[in-house]
Amino acid sequence: MRTVEELENKMTEPSEKLISDLMKIDGDIMILGVGGKMGPTLAILAKRAIDEAGLQKKIIGVSRFSDGALQKRLEDYGVQTIAADLLDDEQVQNLPHADNIIYMAGNKFGTTGNEHFTWAMNAYLPGRVAERFKDSRIVSFSTGNVYPHTSVLRGGTSEDQPTAPVGEYAQSCLGRERIFTYFSQKYNIPMVHFRLNYAIDLRYGVLVDVANSIKNQQPIDLSLGHVNVIWQGDANEMALRSLITCDTPPTILNVTGPETLSIRWLAERLGEEMGITPIFDNEEKETALLSNASKAHKLFGYPSVSVREMIEWTGDWLMNEGETINKPTHFQERKGAF
Repeated sequence: MRTVEELENKMTEPSEKLISDLMKIDGDIMILGVGGKMGPTLAILAKRAIDEAGLQKKIIGVSRFSDGALQKRLEDYGVQTIAADLLDDEQVQNLPHADNIIYMAGNKFGTTGNEHFTWAMNAYLPGRVAERFKDSRIVSFSTGNVYPHTSVLRGGTSEDQPTAPVGEYAQSCLGRERIFTYFSQKYNIPMVHFRLNYAIDLRYGVLVDVANSIKNQQPIDLSLGHVNVIWQGDANEMALRSLITCDTPPTILNVTGPETLSIRWLAERLGEEMGITPIFDNEEKETALLSNASKAHKLFGYPSVSVREMIEWTGDWLMNEGETINKPTHFQERKGAF
């Protein structure tokens, strides 16, 4: 893959399983917060899947659309768009009904010094959305950050283990889950808490962060020396397929790849692809932010794109000056300050 068009075409190829699952649910699909990093490809994937299935569902994307080019691009694919500020309650109440909601709105980076906004987006807004869409299914994007750091020898934290978020961003994300859960039980709203760890796109993500450091001969911090990652196309597909697993109380799903990956190992493999020897700083610690996604893999199968493929694609993309988004993941952060 050498162009954004080729990349997005790869990320939005629907599988037969996705097509089959979307045929099992009634009604339109509305994506709240479609303007984020993952939202556009999720919306296009959904549209391609319903088109291939011959379904009449609408795919509706809601965002402020400060970038008018994105709104046009989605509409060119057949995704209906609505420009709205979700923190304006009147605008939320005026949104049309949809039987299926994918909730992607939230705030992470810039939390430090602006904590009140993060809490408004991540914990207040879900209550207003749940009130408005109490007759819908809701898949709410969450994060593995709601878990504590765990031993790198334990295979990651599973859904039945206690949460213990570090830092205000992670705390507000647990707040989002708690508020949605309250309304799920109050109105019997079927929901999923979609706890995602590190989706990989060739324009951003953990692998891009590591590859950029290698390319620029900058030290790679090993303070948080292990991660989980998943191809963004696979994560998007699992989010859409999660609509058939919504329940009350909400279903909780960890979503990431099956491996506990060493940052050192990833850097060495990327370095081989790029022909550059990585430089390291600090030493690995015994704990990291890791999730066990075996429950999601049982439901949906293993991700279709392997770690080796992601490494090869990322190294090739960076060395051929592929377009990147300047949004580092800060995966090295151990204190939860974003």
